[in-house]
Amino acid sequence: MPASELPFTSGEYARRLAKVRAAMAEAGLDLLFIEDPSNIAWLTGYDGWSFYVHQGVLVFHDEDPIWWGRSQDANGAVRTVWMADDRVASYPDHFVQSTVRHPMETLAAIIRDKGYGARRIGLELENYYFSAKAYLTLKAELPEADLADATALVNWQRAVKSDEEIVFMRRAARISDKIIDGIVSRIRPGMKKTDLVADIYADAIRGTDDAWGDYPAIVPLLPSGSDAAAPHLTWDGRLIERDMATFFEIAGCYRRYHAPFCRTVFIGTPPQYLRDAEAALVEGLEAGLDAARAGNTAADVARALAAPLERAGIERSARCGYPIGISYPPDWGERTISLRPEDDTVLEPGMTFHFMPGLWMQDWGLEITESILITPEGPAECLCQRPRALYVQH
Repeated sequence: MPASELPFTSGEYARRLAKVRAAMAEAGLDLLFIEDPSNIAWLTGYDGWSFYVHQGVLVFHDEDPIWWGRSQDANGAVRTVWMADDRVASYPDHFVQSTVRHPMETLAAIIRDKGYGARRIGLELENYYFSAKAYLTLKAELPEADLADATALVNWQRAVKSDEEIVFMRRAARISDKIIDGIVSRIRPGMKKTDLVADIYADAIRGTDDAWGDYPAIVPLLPSGSDAAAPHLTWDGRLIERDMATFFEIAGCYRRYHAPFCRTVFIGTPPQYLRDAEAALVEGLEAGLDAARAGNTAADVARALAAPLERAGIERSARCGYPIGISYPPDWGERTISLRPEDDTVLEPGMTFHFMPGLWMQDWGLEITESILITPEGPAECLCQRPRALYVQH
């Protein structure tokens, strides 16, 4: 029987499936196979740490989807998806990490048995979870099929969040606020970074009164001093030092929905160049938030941010944001829209982004960011509620 405690209503899952089917029809696809765990969860409710093996969902135009995966994970599917038990299919464990057989052989058999062996089938070809060997196996097993690239087809249907999803993102944001509050209250010179990360995880998992915490798709990032020039360093055994900035990139997560949030802490008296960068960055953030309106474009946000930074002599070439929502490791972005001057995607109410204009210079870094919601009228709403500033402790 379908899972009894689904995170969303049946109407919400029906809405999502209808959107995907419409996109399939527009792309001329008879069948869609998705392997991205974020897309799987969004469409079916499936939630389990099983994405290290091959699994996925077959999406049809005229029947309920089929969840497919490892046999020992089938019970997890039965307990978490909205479909009936007979829509859960699995392959035996001797297919796992085998050198003589591949799980895609069993998926191909299902596709042939359902009458799609010679039809046009969409695949997420540019995806962390779909290997070259998986593609080659499907191609060999389905020689008459037209295997088409359907990368991000489902991701784009996730761009505008429903009211139900926004509730979850607001809860994740409250956890983000709690994490930042905990960092600011605990950080001190001589403190081991490992101890601080342990506290970050404790706050993230304990959550808030109305939201238990889930594991985030990205680990806490907290480089200090010159290491903050590198945005994706994690932690090590070194100590927090005085007269040094540390930025913290974290995200509260509730039922896989994320609200990324970054703040920078300086212990001591910040140098003037950092104060100048803070002023330009905050001005750019506020200009970008004002430009992040329904009807404007992603490029409008990037250009609004860039002007104050350019006046301050700060050049940054990276994009300044990306869409967020439901996600699994290794990334909490949705991999569709980018907030950058080349992206003319029109912003719509219900879109959510991590507005992320981090500054990573030659020997220092500064991050002040916001998770934002595009509203029906007016500028973007910030989901988190903490000061947009460099935090200073003496």
